[in-house]
Amino acid sequence: MSNGLLLNGKDQLQETRTGNYPQQPGVIRLIAKIISYIFHPAFVPVYIIAFMLYQHPYFFAGFGTWDKTRVMLMTILMFAFFPIITVLLLKALDFIKTIQLNSQKDRIIPLAACMIWYFWITYVWWSSHKIRGSFTIPKEAVQLALAIFIASILTWMINIKMKISLHAIAMGVMLAFFFSLAFTDPLNYGIYIAVTLLIAGLVCTSRFIISDHTAKEVYGGLAVGIASQLIAAVFV
Repeated sequence: MSNGLLLNGKDQLQETRTGNYPQQPGVIRLIAKIISYIFHPAFVPVYIIAFMLYQHPYFFAGFGTWDKTRVMLMTILMFAFFPIITVLLLKALDFIKTIQLNSQKDRIIPLAACMIWYFWITYVWWSSHKIRGSFTIPKEAVQLALAIFIASILTWMINIKMKISLHAIAMGVMLAFFFSLAFTDPLNYGIYIAVTLLIAGLVCTSRFIISDHTAKEVYGGLAVGIASQLIAAVFV
């Protein structure tokens, strides 16, 4: 990875980074970009909760159709919609240079905002059994929300030193979450573990192909995601 300086549109010096990895063909880069968009960090929690709601046999077994829809709407709003809208608004107000958050500086405010959204959903789900007329969210979903909140805090602090891969962090949380289920749940998770490992491998490879992340930033992201899930398991 080599660093350099470049004049931007406002005649200001801006640091640029160029990867040392060989340039891949256009088709490979296109596929890598599509994979990165499909498994964007904002969408991964939605996929996991959707699995728990509609695929797992008993996590939400006592929930009616409307209750499951409410949980899915909360998940989409707090993990995907609000974070994405926050980034778009910051770009429109010129607080950040790109919506891809290519620099450490661009990530500061979005990560701080995400911490608010993630804290809110974690608190609501954790306290769901105390809310009159509400439903009790399974501890596995609460654990996932807490892990994502912890990951956002760790990422915000690590961002001071390096631009860690957000995609890799999401993959780390996903891997640790499914592995924890495999060890604690009587359900056979063989196929789910295999699919999770495949997705994580594809996403991390895609980040090497189309981003300027170093190996340290990608593997570090996986470590942060796994650690966040393990920490959350201690408290929930």
